[in-house]
Amino acid sequence: MSILIGADTTFIVQGITGREAVNLTRECLDYGAGAKIVGGVTPGRRGRDIHGVPVFDTVAQCVAHHGGPIDGSVVTVPPAFTKDAVLEALDNGVKLIVIVTERIPRADVAQMVERAGETGARIIGPNCLGIIVPDVVKMGGIGGPAKNAAQAYAPGPVGVISRSGGMTTEMSSTLKAAGLGQSTAVSIGGDAIIGSTYAELMPLFEADEQTEAIVIYTEPGGRMEKQLADWVTEHDSRLPIVAFMAGRFMDEMPGMSFGHAGTIVEGKEDTATEKIARLAEAGITVAERIEDIPDLVKHAIAERKGAGSADEVGCDDERSEAK
Repeated sequence: MSILIGADTTFIVQGITGREAVNLTRECLDYGAGAKIVGGVTPGRRGRDIHGVPVFDTVAQCVAHHGGPIDGSVVTVPPAFTKDAVLEALDNGVKLIVIVTERIPRADVAQMVERAGETGARIIGPNCLGIIVPDVVKMGGIGGPAKNAAQAYAPGPVGVISRSGGMTTEMSSTLKAAGLGQSTAVSIGGDAIIGSTYAELMPLFEADEQTEAIVIYTEPGGRMEKQLADWVTEHDSRLPIVAFMAGRFMDEMPGMSFGHAGTIVEGKEDTATEKIARLAEAGITVAERIEDIPDLVKHAIAERKGAGSADEVGCDDERSEAK
């Protein structure tokens, strides 16, 4: 199983004729069994195709050509036009939108997220690389070219959520090297306002039978860690969580931005020290180093199962070979 996407997920690419989108489309088509990209949208470019994907002027034309609802959209249009593109997708019944574009005005993002909530849709991003279900499908640029993504990701029991797109792959690669695969990895974006937070994705992982633990990459700034800690405590989560907190040095540099627009420390609650303490109070383990994460995850899964060795926890393909 997985969350958000699977082998049968259909999606479109808005802004498909842009250079980045052309490469992204190829990467998704090449990965796993090949993504079901049923169309692309660039106004004024109808009749063209990108790697065999037909291009249309509007999302409505994509839906009509497909002959039914389309599950998702990857949005790669310039920031000034992103809101209109997302609202167009929502108005045409798209329920999962991955926004790759960065530097979108906060007011626009707030309107998009509000509208998604009204229509029962979900936004991942903005300023994210997307979602990957190892060896099955990816939606977005996560992992890069298919060959590279295959080297970094493997099927397994660990859900990965990261504010940094690059660190989504870095952590997954570290897990894979230690014999731990991933159920689903999600790059949620590093902006101050995003469509889906750690806490908002937790119910999906909680309901996924394949997922046995969660790894998150986080940074100073914002309130997402408090929301996660509160959710885990209130719902008595079955999933052990291991977190890595980057940018601890920022505690001595209030007001400084670290990496992403959402990592501005505005008060004591935003500091790495306070966040680590809050996560620990909720039973979430915070790793000192990224390379420590696999062992912490293995022991946490083994402890939750109440029997067996941490060495028995691993990638699905490795367990199959062992049998």
